[in-house]
Amino acid sequence: MNATPAPMPRWLEIFGLPLVNLLMAMIVSGLIVLAIGENPFAAIGAMAAGAFGDLYGIGYTLYYATNFIFTGLAVAIAFHAGLFNIGGEGQAYIGGLGAGLMALLFDHSLTMWPMLALGLVASAVFGAAWAFVPAYLQAKRGSHIVITTIMFNFLAAALMVYLLVNVFRVPGSMEVVSRDFEASAGVPYVHALLTAIGIEMPQTPLNLAFLWALICCGLVWVYLWRSRGGYELRTAGLAPKAAQYAGISPNRVTIEAMLISGALAGFLGFNEIMGNHRQIVLDFVAGAGFTGIAVALMGRNHPFGIILASVLFGALFQGGSEVAFEIPTITRDMIVVMQGLVILFSGALAYVNRPLLEKLWKLYQARKNAKAAAVVAPVSPAAAPDAPVALAEETATLAATPAAPEPEALETTPMPKPAPVEEVLEVVEAEIVTMGPGAEPPPAAPRRKRGPKKSKRKPGEV
Repeated sequence: MNATPAPMPRWLEIFGLPLVNLLMAMIVSGLIVLAIGENPFAAIGAMAAGAFGDLYGIGYTLYYATNFIFTGLAVAIAFHAGLFNIGGEGQAYIGGLGAGLMALLFDHSLTMWPMLALGLVASAVFGAAWAFVPAYLQAKRGSHIVITTIMFNFLAAALMVYLLVNVFRVPGSMEVVSRDFEASAGVPYVHALLTAIGIEMPQTPLNLAFLWALICCGLVWVYLWRSRGGYELRTAGLAPKAAQYAGISPNRVTIEAMLISGALAGFLGFNEIMGNHRQIVLDFVAGAGFTGIAVALMGRNHPFGIILASVLFGALFQGGSEVAFEIPTITRDMIVVMQGLVILFSGALAYVNRPLLEKLWKLYQARKNAKAAAVVAPVSPAAAPDAPVALAEETATLAATPAAPEPEALETTPMPKPAPVEEVLEVVEAEIVTMGPGAEPPPAAPRRKRGPKKSKRKPGEV
């Protein structure tokens, strides 16, 4: 049996390591709550109740999770291509601008489903277009994607402020918002759909964009692990030189990955502008683009892991509000600190606990192998009384079996006894005496003369 401990399995790295990081963040957060004189278990209970205790909390949790799924997928696509896209904020901003423009232009002339389809496509196109410029600069000019995407976040915010103040604001209004959209330009709410079938649910901003987020997770999984384009993208991200040697253009993969990433981030704008606010407003992203980085890291850049991480961060946002309401000494700023600790341990310190987890796994495997080597198969108690009887029967059977006949001895002819050494010496001395002192040895046989050497050439050859 091989006693070498097996390496840490994939499932433990995908699920176990994020849980350990989350536990560490909860421990540190609990110490902070304990330091101000509150019960950390009561705070965690209030947070869980606020996030999942009723349909109202679940609705808000899933509404926040929808935004985090979109931005988490956007970051994950770029990560697989070897890129660090932190421009989700700006891409979501411009994606919402595209959806809002379509609503302002066509909400009077189109019905709901064509209007929603147009807004969905516009949010993806505008988000991808905003991501194209940093991608082109990275692929063709060597500009680092992190620097350019950060700059484009500020450019998107400035552009939205200018358009709302000078173009979209309602004349005579002091609010920096556009006019309200018509009913045809609004994504159906989940509570309205459930009420129509007889299920009562409190009013929440959760809408059908959550269903589209789940569909996007499936599409991203198929693209990354079941398509040629996804294979090229992951290859270029892991080994750009090897991908180029195989005929894959890293520049092309960079642009494609950023376009997909920008389109996914743009869907956040669709959820906020056409699903919740139903008008163009400022600051509707609310940091979800940066939270998507932690979501992608915690979900190990896998769509299923991103769903779980998004629900967790949605619970932190919704449950944090409930904790601040139930326990006044825990302020909103402390809730932000707790959220920051989760992001810290899940993002920047994501692999700090990996060596510890590997040691624990190897220790577990070593003990398991030692126990397996020391185990001896026990005798069944029910069969133990019958063992002497079975042994006696087997002995009697062997005694009754006739013995095999012994093989006959073969007759051998004895070899002649060699002559003694004294007799051999006497014969030699007699021959010497017979020859005499002057006798000459017999002449050697004449050597046979060899004829001329025959040629091996055939007749006619030179």
